[in-house]
Amino acid sequence: MNEDQKEMDTPGMEHEAQEPSAEQGVEDAIHPLEQQLTAIQEELATAKQDVLYAHAETQNVRRRMEKELADARAYASTAFARDMLSVADNLGRALDSIPADLREDEKFKSLVVGLEATGRELESIFRKNGIERIAALGMPLDPNQHQAMVEMPSDQEPGTIVQEMQAGYMIKERLLRPALVGVAKKPD
Repeated sequence: MNEDQKEMDTPGMEHEAQEPSAEQGVEDAIHPLEQQLTAIQEELATAKQDVLYAHAETQNVRRRMEKELADARAYASTAFARDMLSVADNLGRALDSIPADLREDEKFKSLVVGLEATGRELESIFRKNGIERIAALGMPLDPNQHQAMVEMPSDQEPGTIVQEMQAGYMIKERLLRPALVGVAKKPD
């Protein structure tokens, strides 16, 4: 063997021939790890998105519950208030039924004064609890607040309220009871 052949047969040559296979082995080992890393990153992104959705849903539920609680507080007295409206109506009818000459009579004067004071107190309590009377006479008909019961001939603009048969009321922003009204009709 000559020296050239010896150099070719040296162990360093075998090592150089093995290096590509070692690199291939490292690459083969890295490839599954990269796939696992990619899968974990995708799972992490999905988990982050799920957490964001859950957080948003929690905030929506919290806001909805706060609104429902505020509405419950604001409108808890609605049924009671609706019942009290008939008391106010009857009190008004009682006052309206007393003729003017009896109102001045000393025997009835204190009764009239007492009924009027009771009516004012009832109106004050209504206002304190967010219950307001709906304006009707002379106003254009608003189907969200008024219920037209009859059309009447009038010199007013058609659709204008010319008679109030029963007062309507709002509680805060909601309709408690529509006003029952008569509306001017178009001339024939």
